[in-house]
Amino acid sequence: MASLRLGPLLRYTDGSSATFWVESSRPCTAEVRCADGARGESPTFQIAGHHYALVEVNGLVPGTSQSYEVFLDGARVWPLPDSPFPPSLIRTPAEDDTVRVAFGSCRWAAPPADEADPVGPDALDTLAARMAGDPGGERPDVLLLLGDQVYADGVSKATRRYLAARRDLREPPGSEVADYEEYTQLYYESWLDPEIRWLLSTVPSSMIFDDHDVIDDWNTSASWLEDMRATSWWRERLLSGLMSYWVHQHLGNLSPAELADDPLYAAVRETPDGTDALRAFAAKADADPTSVRWSYRRDFGRVRLLMVDTRAARVLDEGSRSMLDPGEAHWLREQALEEPGSYDHLLIGTSLPWLLPHLVHDAEGWNAALCRGEKGARWARFGEDLRRRADLEHWAAFPASFDALTALIAEAGSGDRAPATVCVLSGDVHHAYVAEPSWPADAPDAPDARVLQLTCSPVHNSIPMSIRIGFRFGWSAAARVLGRRFAGHGRVPRPPIDWRRTGGPWFGNQLMTLTLRGRSARLRLDQARAEKTGGARLKTVEESQLTP
Repeated sequence: MASLRLGPLLRYTDGSSATFWVESSRPCTAEVRCADGARGESPTFQIAGHHYALVEVNGLVPGTSQSYEVFLDGARVWPLPDSPFPPSLIRTPAEDDTVRVAFGSCRWAAPPADEADPVGPDALDTLAARMAGDPGGERPDVLLLLGDQVYADGVSKATRRYLAARRDLREPPGSEVADYEEYTQLYYESWLDPEIRWLLSTVPSSMIFDDHDVIDDWNTSASWLEDMRATSWWRERLLSGLMSYWVHQHLGNLSPAELADDPLYAAVRETPDGTDALRAFAAKADADPTSVRWSYRRDFGRVRLLMVDTRAARVLDEGSRSMLDPGEAHWLREQALEEPGSYDHLLIGTSLPWLLPHLVHDAEGWNAALCRGEKGARWARFGEDLRRRADLEHWAAFPASFDALTALIAEAGSGDRAPATVCVLSGDVHHAYVAEPSWPADAPDAPDARVLQLTCSPVHNSIPMSIRIGFRFGWSAAARVLGRRFAGHGRVPRPPIDWRRTGGPWFGNQLMTLTLRGRSARLRLDQARAEKTGGARLKTVEESQLTP
């Protein structure tokens, strides 16, 4: 008899359909039955000895909310027996509904309940507890996870023990993840957390990877990649990382129509074992990053989300260095500019912030100039070493890409049919802030929309005090002067826009929520705070109206 190993995760939803991701213990047929009689089923497919299904349910009624159950070969496996949580729900949006988008990044798996948490309460755990305690209260309509859902290069004590039981940790990659099977352990540890499991079963989620999903500083530079490829363990790590990401995260990002057109999804379902097909796909993606698109678009009524891959789509050659390859950049432009006036809010999800503290921005531009050889070979070697040590790899480290994204945002946000807001949603930097750009007074391309950089990180992680001090200083007037000195040394031109910090920095485990209705936008930042009496709660530390 099949049992439920992981899930269910409620992934894609629209007004009439939803998809559910599950992992079972053996081959079977997975079925979802909704309270109103709607149902869907799918046979499992096999990857590396694991069995997965993505179940599509169609015929749902817009603007309704209902519970559902999961069955494997006809036996009910969800809800779990004696579950302390309310029933998992599907809420299908109506066309004019308010859309609440909660987002954040960087989540270490929470330790077991009987262990102290070294980095404080998990913001997602705390959100789940709040929702479970008030089933009729406010809840997100979608959860955007902006990278580092798992940490392949920084495992917990429990996972380290698991790895040590499989292999000799004295051999590379040591106590880091080595293969697909070990990646599955990361997802079990993270998604079997009872609160997280229930949360992901009842709030639709959209995800994108960042570096730690594979390794810190993934694709920092061409020389970094060359060094990694020279190791004995890198190829297996990368292929396993891409394979596990495709299974656990990417598939659920796609709509039923996109799934129906996906040749790899068809291939793995048509064969008794899809491992070879998926591994070949990952190997091709490694050899030719343009062969796959991890970026995707989601529309929530009149809210458009463009989730952008800023890791695997990079061009790393120093002479043509770019955050996005030409095909990816063209796709982003097409999606942002398609059907002007068809959306009221444009959300660009990119794990790496577009707007950083001015000192960091200028330092990254200066470093990029050094690495290009603008000051000679000796400075280039220094620049590459500094780039790796200091993680100088955000949009500012790809100056042409920074300028192109800036121009696209201005174009998408301009004209009689401009959206009310263009918001860049990011994580990565283990703190939260709001930054707002301004265009020169005589700029012909200044947008009509309100443009904001909204950065929220971590969901559950930490940041050293030295880095906190550094980020606070990075926004200061003195830091700005220092940054221009760096830029002057590298002969880096001034960026086409200026910007200022309008909120933060905030430090802690946190989530941002955008509430969007019509052309109105409201922002809230909640932090997970431990209670003296035990447990934790979400405390609102910032709330502001972005547009009326």
